[in-house]
Amino acid sequence: MASKDRILRLKEETRINILDASLKIVKEEGWQALSMRKIADMIEYTAPIIYEYFANKDAILVELTRRGFLILAKDLEEAKSKHRLPAKQLEAMWFAYWNFAFANKELYQVMFGVQTSCSCELVNSLEESDIPYTMFSQLIGQLMNIEVVKGKPGVVDLLDSGKMVSWTDVLLRSRCQSRMSHFI
Repeated sequence: MASKDRILRLKEETRINILDASLKIVKEEGWQALSMRKIADMIEYTAPIIYEYFANKDAILVELTRRGFLILAKDLEEAKSKHRLPAKQLEAMWFAYWNFAFANKELYQVMFGVQTSCSCELVNSLEESDIPYTMFSQLIGQLMNIEVVKGKPGVVDLLDSGKMVSWTDVLLRSRCQSRMSHFI
């Protein structure tokens, strides 16, 4: 049993090393430089070994996206927990979101399809991508005194113009070619 545990632990460490190497390559050389061969060279494995862990480069991008959303969710939760009032929580969460985008530029890019080939449907289907969206939706709903049901955010009439806009959709749902891409 101990040897099976050790093998599983080593496999997980290799998987993490592949993801870390991928992110390092992107930080140093950009998204266009990322390849299975470069990843293999960086961790001193052969390219076929990388394929045992990830079917292709897109699978690595999906895992980096998942990682990014988990880190963002953790940052948002930490920011929110520092305040009691919903308005202050929302402000702190937006600052945390902004700071995440600049501190984790490459993860932000892959999460929102900036300078990467993004499969919007795939990213939108990740459970992890809903965590920040849900956190903001619930807090905005609380501030606006409306109930927010998962998948059905509250809708607000902007300036009585008759145009119905879901704020959380405007702020968080533009997954690919994010409107914030010009800042990053």
